[in-house]
Amino acid sequence: MHPLTIIGATIGKVAHYAVSGVVGALIVKNLPVAAPAARKALVQGVAGGIVASRWLAEAAEEARLKAGDVLAEARTSLGEEAPPPSAVKVDSADHGHEH
Repeated sequence: MHPLTIIGATIGKVAHYAVSGVVGALIVKNLPVAAPAARKALVQGVAGGIVASRWLAEAAEEARLKAGDVLAEARTSLGEEAPPPSAVKVDSADHGHEH
């Protein structure tokens, strides 16, 4: 990946967090004076965000598993042995201690 892409993404994230933080601080600062309906709407919005993030995490995991299945099937069709699914590559000869 090009270094400018990484720098641009980092700057975008920092700007996003800064704006979110300022808006969040203003909301929290004014929350006690806000009408109960506004507080209820805010709570429902946050709850909706939590549900959406859980759904996205599940969808991402499902996509990762399906992609792994397709990759394993492709390797098998080429006569290669597909490695077991793992997030970490472990070398069985050197596993951190001596026997």
